[in-house]
Amino acid sequence: MWYDTRGQGDPLVALHPGGAGVDSRALAPTVAALARHFRVYTPEQRGHGHTPDVAGPITFELMAQDTITFIETVIGGPVHLLGCSDGAILALTVALRRPDLVRRLVFAAGVFHRDGWQDGVLDGDPPDFLRPGYGEVSPDGIGHYDVIVAKLDTMHAHEPALTHDDLGKVACRTLVMVADDDEVRLEHAVDLYRSLPDAELSVVPGTSHGLLVEKPELCNMVITEFFTKDPVPTFAPIRRAASR
Repeated sequence: MWYDTRGQGDPLVALHPGGAGVDSRALAPTVAALARHFRVYTPEQRGHGHTPDVAGPITFELMAQDTITFIETVIGGPVHLLGCSDGAILALTVALRRPDLVRRLVFAAGVFHRDGWQDGVLDGDPPDFLRPGYGEVSPDGIGHYDVIVAKLDTMHAHEPALTHDDLGKVACRTLVMVADDDEVRLEHAVDLYRSLPDAELSVVPGTSHGLLVEKPELCNMVITEFFTKDPVPTFAPIRRAASR
């Protein structure tokens, strides 16, 4: 698993969006901001970026195990975890499977069940610009691009399929982020927020599924504050009243 590191401080792992031709470069504005406060690790998943594909399918569970092994082997202890889109799904799966390894979690523009995507989002071919981006760095060569697309299509046809019972077992404090015009249904993001035991919700106005790069200053401020500060006392809590 290829990875890069930037910054100094407590470890933070940033998990890139999914899709053939998508890799850690998609998180550049976020990583640059977080590296002022943390040692940021940007591993690239199997068949993405600089990491080669392996025989067999690509699934969120397999990538979660890859990421768990990465955290245990390279970092050796619990981390802050951020994921966007498919990376958010992956981060949530890691937090569910190994709660001892995740301190805080930012879940940006992802779904916990595939039904959370807007109608038509998973249909059709990937955008044309992703193919040359894949070819620029993939050790498998641009000729392998269609193989990765087919594997990811199969994955997205069935996953993720986490349940509300699963969400109730996520132990870490979690920030759910979504755009107000996202590929994720807003109702689904609110459902996720309400189903997690210790969650906060941020709806980023005037953005789409690319919220982290469309309004980087706003998103980076919200994310950095979540990772670096404790929750503030609130005057009129409703959902969190029982925890006071």
